[in-house]
Amino acid sequence: MLTIGLMVVAMQSRAQLDDEYRWEAGAGLGLAGYLGDFNGNVAKNLQPAATLVLRRVVNPRMALRLAALMGKMKGEAANVKTFHPGFSDHGYRFDNTLLNLGAAYEYNLWPYGTGHDYRGAKPFTPYMLAGLGATYATGGGRHVFTADIPLGIGLKRKLGERLNLTLEWAMHFSLSDKLDGAEDPYAIRSRGPFKNTDGYSALSLTLTYSFSPKCANCNKDF
Repeated sequence: MLTIGLMVVAMQSRAQLDDEYRWEAGAGLGLAGYLGDFNGNVAKNLQPAATLVLRRVVNPRMALRLAALMGKMKGEAANVKTFHPGFSDHGYRFDNTLLNLGAAYEYNLWPYGTGHDYRGAKPFTPYMLAGLGATYATGGGRHVFTADIPLGIGLKRKLGERLNLTLEWAMHFSLSDKLDGAEDPYAIRSRGPFKNTDGYSALSLTLTYSFSPKCANCNKDF
């Protein structure tokens, strides 16, 4: 009886390994919003954005991911009540293309369903993320390249054994005050990595496909 019990446990463990996948890849659409000297409202003047995602699943609770984002950033001095010396008088505005490439660590607040086990998993899995990225903004003859730190939250949903749907919102804190083309518009020199710097939010809905099973050769007889 003990031998039979150990064999059953071993078979179940191997079956669970067979159902887990190492990688996810996919794409999505969403919105990007500029936050800086000419906009302080996270829900204002949102622009379309597209994303590409490659995720390395470490275990049902943790994942590492590489993501690329392409979107737009728009704003103008006429939309803010604050007076900016040298910018408010001549109707300053910008329309920049935004590119971002970043790596992030994702932590699921409870285990994310994998493989055939997704049917018994919770409908949605919330997660948190933090990482490091690089942002490039160009427009009006100006080019800016800077590092950024993304922090965000999201929800994951299993649509099938290999299909995953993710809704995510992240805030990207850049190390530059030039994403909008205007550095220190208050005419006061700012110091420090996050003092009076520009940033942007990113809301994305992505669809990914799981591949590369962890145990591709297990249980071939079933």
